[in-house]
Amino acid sequence: MRRVVITGVGAVTPIGLGKDEYWKALEEGKNGVGLITLFDASHHSVKIAAEVKNFNPEDWMDKKEARRTDRVLHLATAAADMAVKDSSLDVESLDKNMFGVYIGSGEGGIGTIEDNFRIIYEKGPTRVSPFLVPMMIANMSAAYVAIRFKAKGPNMAVITACASSINSMGEAYNCIVRGDADVILSGGSEAAVTSMATAGFTALKALSNRNDDPEHASRPFDAGRDGFVIGEGAGILVFEELEHAKKRGAHIYAEVKGYGLTCDAYHITAPDPDGDGAYRAMAMAVRKAGWSPDDVDLINAHGTSTPLNDKMETLAIKRLFGPRGDKVMVQSTKSMIGHALGAAGALETIASLLAIEKGIVHPTINQFDPDPECALNTVPNKSVRADVKKVIVNNFGFGGHNGVLAIERFED
Repeated sequence: MRRVVITGVGAVTPIGLGKDEYWKALEEGKNGVGLITLFDASHHSVKIAAEVKNFNPEDWMDKKEARRTDRVLHLATAAADMAVKDSSLDVESLDKNMFGVYIGSGEGGIGTIEDNFRIIYEKGPTRVSPFLVPMMIANMSAAYVAIRFKAKGPNMAVITACASSINSMGEAYNCIVRGDADVILSGGSEAAVTSMATAGFTALKALSNRNDDPEHASRPFDAGRDGFVIGEGAGILVFEELEHAKKRGAHIYAEVKGYGLTCDAYHITAPDPDGDGAYRAMAMAVRKAGWSPDDVDLINAHGTSTPLNDKMETLAIKRLFGPRGDKVMVQSTKSMIGHALGAAGALETIASLLAIEKGIVHPTINQFDPDPECALNTVPNKSVRADVKKVIVNNFGFGGHNGVLAIERFED
């Protein structure tokens, strides 16, 4: 069986650009949530989000290309460039037919869709951008990154709502295992801090409306949680076949050991309250990794800060881990970066890789009032040192999509 390792990472996040800024902020428990600046939120009841700050697309592409592409692609391109550089990957020397790109997105170019709806009603259909379609479709990040690096191998944009990037990475892993590619740039990108997306999630009563206290709005597993904070960002990772990586002397962050995916088949937005689908996805990933639940050192939870999801995920964890359910370390990266939807899993996987490498588990911040229905070891408020070898990363999306990735410290 071909083994798959991760040899590079790129992160564009609300708490830092690049893996070093991102990790420093995670370790310090930095908050990335604030008042919305990307659009006029004065008429919205929810006025907070986790936005990427100090990002200029022209640092990553020329002005003309930036105008012809959506922010979701800008973020993906930056993260992909960072990942390739971090991996010291010489793309010119690669077999391009064995070089792929799998980048997921839940919302795609929703900002472009909103802008052109406005144009069509105010100025008429002839004024719609000729680039509307390629700017809005959710596969364009995967396509553009492939064009940028001349990656002619397998290419896919998985769209499974908030599980999009974890499923993209899981499918990239499977693709390399079966021999269809040697290297795949994989992860997710999302730029959904827009008026329409915010209004839609608000109408679902999914968002926190703690407008007067944005720093403490995202509080997964806390009794005072009142919804998730919408976020944005991109995470791209270099997935590589082990012998290919060793031959070029690549730095290896960790090995991908297993991947689980299931469906609740329960409801279009609500998770199965018993957590059965989440449990089965975690159990599948652990089994395929060749582990037992007792082997797992850390769970990077979906941990959205919504009443239903956090309770459901707690039930699933306790069902799988039994007596260890309230002892195994559980962290929610979303407590700091909000919920980046289709990019969440990639950013959380990067956080998990760095936990393995640095021996530090970042905290779940905003833990003030423990919820007895979410009695977990959430690593509250402060980072802890720990010997982390085996991690599972959970992501669950609208429609009941469940994805779990199992990663392990590399040992040759």
